[in-house]
Amino acid sequence: MEPAAAASTALDARLDARLDARLAERRHAIARTAIVGALVNFLLSAVKVGVGVVGQSHALVADGIHSLSDLATDALVWIVGTQSSRAPDTTHPYGHGRYETMATLALALVLVVVAIGLGWDAAQRLFSPQELRTPAWITLYAALASILVKEWLYWYTLAYAKAVRSDMLRANAWHHRTDAISSVVVLVGIGGTLAGLPYLDTVAAFLVAVMIAHVAWELGIDAVRELVDTGLEPDRLAAVRDTILKVGGVRDVHMLRTRSIGGNVSSDVHVLVDPYISVSEGHLISVKVEQGLKKHIEEIEDVTVHIDPEDDNVAPPTMGLPSRRDALARLGAHWSDLPALEKPERVQLHYLKGRIEVEVFLPEDLMQGAGVPHGLATRAKDALAGDAVFSSVRIYYGSAP
Repeated sequence: MEPAAAASTALDARLDARLDARLAERRHAIARTAIVGALVNFLLSAVKVGVGVVGQSHALVADGIHSLSDLATDALVWIVGTQSSRAPDTTHPYGHGRYETMATLALALVLVVVAIGLGWDAAQRLFSPQELRTPAWITLYAALASILVKEWLYWYTLAYAKAVRSDMLRANAWHHRTDAISSVVVLVGIGGTLAGLPYLDTVAAFLVAVMIAHVAWELGIDAVRELVDTGLEPDRLAAVRDTILKVGGVRDVHMLRTRSIGGNVSSDVHVLVDPYISVSEGHLISVKVEQGLKKHIEEIEDVTVHIDPEDDNVAPPTMGLPSRRDALARLGAHWSDLPALEKPERVQLHYLKGRIEVEVFLPEDLMQGAGVPHGLATRAKDALAGDAVFSSVRIYYGSAP
């Protein structure tokens, strides 16, 4: 195996190993937070619903149902997490990250249903004064305990979400934070009712429903944005562009596109380089662009780089030009009366500005012999003068630089 091919294979192996490690870390983070969250939410929902029923607090019961919905979403997170963390395969070449997106959208829809149910129940109680009850003091302690526990669960889950860059875990963390905030509302409602404001507990239950609906909207709209391939925010897109422009050999960037896939980002970009560099140098530049983006833009997981010798947004199209085989046959026909050009060492074709620039490299000893007609370069150019496909001809003696 050639050294360059071996180096490329080694690089691919390192990238694959890094991807496998990140997927394993992601699976661990999702499973751990889901299990811990499920246990905590089960205990909290049981305590809040039980104390709410015994202590006659509608708001605390509503908050307990909210925690019960958290339990359901923890189960959803765990199930989907095992699928979304699988490595890319033939049917999902970009990975399984969109499973997380679908789960987030499903979570949002569940929360909408919960919010409507709780809000409807609270509204009915507001218009039925005979159903209002004064909660017991014990409900205050249950609400306070819920605030402290859910706030801890929020920071615990968010730490893992940041570590593995999971939007699904981040959404679940904010779900825990919302439960903590709703418990604050419940605490205020219960306290107000105990202070002589009988409507306040039911008002608090209605506010909890509104808050749940707000979170559902935030989660749902982000999931929809990802499903319709919304790109990175302008500031992050500018960071991507700056990172590419720092790579040696890159002259400019255009057609930069990004899209989110399960918390990670896939990017493709056209990079403008010197039109006369070799294919291997262009490949090296593309590899450095890819490595630079994956190193400095943490959310980028997949990069496709297209090397351009000119800005194809403004340059004349070259798609209608003949391929190399046809172009060489065309040159041979034009130069049929110039035997010195029959067997060049190399012919380089540069497809630029809608035409082809030709560079011909002849053996060095041919220049010293008698077989080269006088004014070969001029005669070669004159032979192509009537062909609009070719723009210029340069003839060199010796190997191509």
